[in-house]
Amino acid sequence: MKAAFINETGPASNIQFGDLPKPKLRHNQVLVRVTAVSVNPIDTYIRSGLIPAELPKPFILGCDLAGVVEATGADAKRFKPGDRVWGSNQGLLGRQGTFAEYAAVDECFLYPIPSDVSDEQAAAIALVGITAHLGLVREAKLKPHETIFINGGSGGVGSTVIQMAKAIGARVFACAGSDEKVAACKELGAEAAFNYKTHNIGEELKKAAPAGVNVWWETTREPNFELAVSALAARGRMIVMAGRDAKPPFPVGPFYVKGCALHGFVMFLATPEEQRHCAEDINRWLVQRKLKAKIDRILPLSKAAEAHQIQEDATIKKSGAIAGKIVLKP
Repeated sequence: MKAAFINETGPASNIQFGDLPKPKLRHNQVLVRVTAVSVNPIDTYIRSGLIPAELPKPFILGCDLAGVVEATGADAKRFKPGDRVWGSNQGLLGRQGTFAEYAAVDECFLYPIPSDVSDEQAAAIALVGITAHLGLVREAKLKPHETIFINGGSGGVGSTVIQMAKAIGARVFACAGSDEKVAACKELGAEAAFNYKTHNIGEELKKAAPAGVNVWWETTREPNFELAVSALAARGRMIVMAGRDAKPPFPVGPFYVKGCALHGFVMFLATPEEQRHCAEDINRWLVQRKLKAKIDRILPLSKAAEAHQIQEDATIKKSGAIAGKIVLKP
């Protein structure tokens, strides 16, 4: 089978595209003929070695996938050949990734694709959808009519958080780095959105939510805790899901006096049961047209190295080159 893989961590140019053996099934696995995958920042961190990990050699890249069940292991009972499925959590914790024509996936990490949802949408929503749901529902416990601000609403996770928060019934505010991206946030459901390059976010939030926001969702690698804590309402919750090496100053006094809470999490440490709960809501909202993955571009899998470089430049160097997900097709 064709696959995008590395033999050593390093730059995107280390990615090779070529032939590898078709994976063999274990008893609890499903063999998926992959039809679409998507690129995530964590894929670039693992490939580059920024996140140290024990990787099989060769190592197939990628967390997310959509595809069709080709075969099932002896103990895999939830799916049958021909079923369309989507999933995430691959390419992590010693598991091979998804950037290939076939992937052997533990059944617990797969979910059905609704009949009127495309494979590209299913692949693009996988990691960002589960991440957004865990942060909003499990961590922040966002309620209808509460207010939420997404600091960085135009990216893959941010755009998903906007839509999910709106589906839950919250009032949604966001910011982005250009007028075009601000307009996109509003189209996704934000009641108000601001260009952080031309607006004072603290002042704008005081106008939009005088009592403060109930939830602050942080997508950037270097959180401004002074700004976030001042913008939070009493008993506000802040969600942090990026910035592994960040060590910004933290205003302890204002934070605890308001009775606020800080939640940090990573998607791939959630249990299979927690992730399946996320997937059930994701599928329901996809069918109801309350949720749609924001896809920036679709490329062939053979362009995996190019896609990784674009994603890395956008994430690390803040190039602004993408707004949404890069989807690759074998």
